[in-house]
Amino acid sequence: MNKEEHYDASDIQVLEGLEAVRKRPGMYIGTTDVKGLHHLVWEIVDNAIDEAMAGYCKNIEIVINKDNSITVKDDGRGIPVGVHPKTGLSTVETVYTVLHAGGKFGGGGYKVAGGLHGVGASVVNALSTRVTVTVYKDGKIYETKFENGGKIVQTLTVIGTCEKNRSGTTVTFKPDRDIFDTEIYEYETLKTRARELAFLNKDLRITLRDDRDLEDTTGDTFLYEGGISEYVKYLNKNKTPIHEEIIHLDGEEEGIFFEVALQYNSGYTDNIYSFVNNINTHDGGTHEEGVRRALTRVINNYAKKNNILKDKDDSLTGEDVKEGLTMIVSCKHPNPQFEGQTKGRLGNSEVRKLADSVFAQGFERFLMENPDEAKIIIDKAMTASRARVAAKKARELTRRKTDLDVVNFGGKLEDCKEKDPSVCEIFLVEGDSAGGSAVKARNSMTQAILPLRGKILNVEKARLDRALSNEEIRTIITAFGTGIGNDFDLSKLRYDKIIIMTDADVDGSHIRVLLLTLFYRFFRPIVEAGHVYAAQPPLFCIKHGKTIKYVSDEVAKDAYINTLLASNPNIKYELLRMKGLGEMDAEELNETTMDINNRILKRITVDDLISADEAFTKLMGEEVEPRRKFIEDNALFTEHLDV
Repeated sequence: MNKEEHYDASDIQVLEGLEAVRKRPGMYIGTTDVKGLHHLVWEIVDNAIDEAMAGYCKNIEIVINKDNSITVKDDGRGIPVGVHPKTGLSTVETVYTVLHAGGKFGGGGYKVAGGLHGVGASVVNALSTRVTVTVYKDGKIYETKFENGGKIVQTLTVIGTCEKNRSGTTVTFKPDRDIFDTEIYEYETLKTRARELAFLNKDLRITLRDDRDLEDTTGDTFLYEGGISEYVKYLNKNKTPIHEEIIHLDGEEEGIFFEVALQYNSGYTDNIYSFVNNINTHDGGTHEEGVRRALTRVINNYAKKNNILKDKDDSLTGEDVKEGLTMIVSCKHPNPQFEGQTKGRLGNSEVRKLADSVFAQGFERFLMENPDEAKIIIDKAMTASRARVAAKKARELTRRKTDLDVVNFGGKLEDCKEKDPSVCEIFLVEGDSAGGSAVKARNSMTQAILPLRGKILNVEKARLDRALSNEEIRTIITAFGTGIGNDFDLSKLRYDKIIIMTDADVDGSHIRVLLLTLFYRFFRPIVEAGHVYAAQPPLFCIKHGKTIKYVSDEVAKDAYINTLLASNPNIKYELLRMKGLGEMDAEELNETTMDINNRILKRITVDDLISADEAFTKLMGEEVEPRRKFIEDNALFTEHLDV
């Protein structure tokens, strides 16, 4: 047997302790980019939240320290300090050095927990250069320290005394720069999740502070006595509610606690978010299915019983009854079964019946006790139903028949010759003149051009039926080939890249946001799958000698000129502000914006649906004041849209 064929037990690598985490961090935290960095914070915070859900913790404090380390303090019971019978270490050290060691596998530690795998604390330790854990318990202060991936450098030691009634745990950790792509924590990212956790756990105070900011050391405090009702109020703050009361229903059965809060607004999109043990189940599941089923049934029954729906055979659909609905569904479950590694969907079948029952009973009572509000809600659903029928007819116009139909659709689309979507891209170009230049500048094999005349309809203020009567939107739908609404099929997308190409000015930014609003509201899976991009036409051209350099903004311009002057203070250069897309000739457009070897594209992502919805509502909704303030606070938003 030659060396290559030799294979026995000696070839099997065994990674002991936390070494496995450092070797394959992605298996434990998903990614080592900025998301993974922030995930570490929530692994520690989740332990404090579990104490809160068990009824022992009232306050959690999160601090970004000056050196970008993180401190998380809670006033829960404090991690047990006694020697663990299986490891021979203190329980604190066991929790921080042994995978799958925690109070969540039985034994009465927690009835309900978000961090179910018991790997959170040990994984954070494994991926940090230093960790300090301080426990306040029984009048004593205990401390243990770890360094370089979880190595114990100070065993659990009593370092002082405290008040007899004081309890809790404080953890400070510094992520390992060799593991993560970045070590810089983003305050707004932490703030969004901290706020959400406070909404989902009423009466829990969560404080966030950034000690790197010398000008503002006050931070933010989140405490919501109304829980998820206040969450709905927050989500609707830039919308116009059509009934004043936020409906809040809850119930418990066999240790499963379920609650829902909802309110309708005058908009046309629904915002339904569901959670299990504080985890956002972005793909829904049985808890959400039970509520949706009950919502449709209860509204139909009430409408027919009160002769609002005259035709007994006529029924409102689930789509009809959720138009303009903002709703939070929250389930606290002792043994949740999540489908998929991302915990995106709840699979417990018993929850569907509980959610249906709790919601149906409470919502029926609300409708009977509030007939005026009931009529408003049902009238909105009936209007949505009529619009749905009209949209179905209009949708027929957008269905692709043959390649020839699309090529000649409205005489606008200049399609590419290649039929393999994976190598094709479409440019949505502002104006006919720019579209003409783009057609000449493109690679006709793989690049399609769709010129847009003027500004498309703002779909934030329009139902689907009206949107589908808009010629520009119909052309876009037809060109994409995916269909829309219930007919949407991502696998039929005809282009791997959808590139918005507008001028680098106010009008161009407005058109770009209108298009992004359309994509987010009607083609969200396209955005989520990473198919949408914004072209970056240069703002300046810098010529020196035979060298021509294009730059996209003032910062890049100044940096490049400073580099030139640093190399030769007497160098002569010419600075030109670039013309709009429509004024560029084909050669310039190709060289600066369309050639795949030279261009810069900015991918549009949706990392947080709730934040994205809030952004689009502020930018494109009915309320003027929130839009003005948002634009003032985020002047570069449309240039750096990464919602």
